[in-house]
Amino acid sequence: MKHKIATLNKISPKGLELLTEDYELTEDESESTAILVRSADMHEMDLPDGLLAIARAGAGVNNIPIDKCAEKGVVVFNTPGANANAVKELVLAGMIMAARNIPSALDWEKTLTEDVAKAVEKGKGQFTGEEIAGKTLGVVGLGFIGVMVANAAEALGMKVVGFDPYISLKAAHDLSPSVKLFDKLPSMLPHCDYVSLHVPSNKDTNGMFDYSMLENMNNKCVLLNFSRDKLVVSEDLKRALLEKKLRCYVTDFPTDDMQGVEGTLLIPHLGASTEESEENCAIMAVREVMDFIDCGNILNSVNFPTVQAEKWDVGPRIVVLHKNIPSMLGTQTSALASMGINISNMVNKSKGDFSCTLLDCDENVDEAAVRKAFAVEGIISVRIIPKN
Repeated sequence: MKHKIATLNKISPKGLELLTEDYELTEDESESTAILVRSADMHEMDLPDGLLAIARAGAGVNNIPIDKCAEKGVVVFNTPGANANAVKELVLAGMIMAARNIPSALDWEKTLTEDVAKAVEKGKGQFTGEEIAGKTLGVVGLGFIGVMVANAAEALGMKVVGFDPYISLKAAHDLSPSVKLFDKLPSMLPHCDYVSLHVPSNKDTNGMFDYSMLENMNNKCVLLNFSRDKLVVSEDLKRALLEKKLRCYVTDFPTDDMQGVEGTLLIPHLGASTEESEENCAIMAVREVMDFIDCGNILNSVNFPTVQAEKWDVGPRIVVLHKNIPSMLGTQTSALASMGINISNMVNKSKGDFSCTLLDCDENVDEAAVRKAFAVEGIISVRIIPKN
């Protein structure tokens, strides 16, 4: 029986064409083994009983009920880095548009109806801007995109500073050594002419840029938000703009309450809207889903740990998703031992409250017996994959 893949948004054919003959697309979400999604809101969706995975063709997963999926044993993937270059380029474009007053200038130019060349020469002075070379950019969050923005800005002649208390070893390695890192965000902000946000939206980051944070900024500063709108408190931002605490707010996430606010440059969520980005995200999402369904491997999941094991050629592989609580591993190995089944290879990893165990067996197993033996509190799902 083929695995059925549902798509809630348009997914690039470059990704879908990677699906092997063991997979087929379906328009019926209730029969899907996996779902590929971009921006469709899944919070009110009934998750099918046979659903194994959801792959977000992009980085943010605010549109997916992460905790609900974890409790049901649905592994949620995203595609970090696949759209990083597209977002980086739009951040730079947003910064230059703000620096050179380009949107206002374009709107004004459209009002000219006659003797245009003369009118342009007479009126262009009202849009005199500044060059970004020599200015200081502060990057908040140094993941895939933040590092790329920082390095690109430095290549354009900017001074770059950064803040990320959780910077990874890879990011630290990839980041230009000239970037000065601050231990505290409020200490960095007064030094910046531009501040670019690149952190995920969660309970720890939502509302991080409230009035107390915004008033630390240089009053000529431009705040760029290409992460998520919830990072900034709208009412506090409007107050800061009105009081000239900062010069401009550029965002890729326009909201009702920010429409028409003076000092804003609202872009209609174009960060990942390039052909290349959509292809990269789709390719990564499809590969993640197939690797999990075919082999039990998990990479780039937001609710389960990274678990990867080599291909196997003896008996079946048992994939167990379970709570990260004591005795879970012993319960599984003891159950198999009681059935006379030898484990040739085992990988167990945990992430927060959840874990995944891959158990490679030397011989065929009675699937019904395994499921019965593993039907204990704490084990969420059990799946048996035939010999690779």
